Amino acid sequence: MQTIEDLDDAVAAAAFRRLVMHLRHRTDAQNVDLMGLAGFCRNCLGDWIAEATEGALDKAAGRELVYGMPYADWKAAHQAEASPEQLARMQESVAKNA
Repeated sequence: MQTIEDLDDAVAAAAFRRLVMHLRHRTDAQNVDLMGLAGFCRNCLGDWIAEATEGALDKAAGRELVYGMPYADWKAAHQAEASPEQLARMQESVAKNA
């Protein structure tokens, strides 16, 4: 069985780009819901990009790559107010990340 470490970098990059494009298309998928289900969201992906560049990009630039625009613009256009239930699910899910 292959491991994720065996995956060709070009294939991994193509899959990552497809994920990002899918998330750009699915603006109805709220970050708080992604966090509540999977423990990560678009912001996390952007932050991970910034971390992987070892300082060449800051978090804002990493997030802009994921959103295709500045985060504040995306938030204003697409992000709804989180309900108490969504926030509770997110907190429970994020606790599993430790």
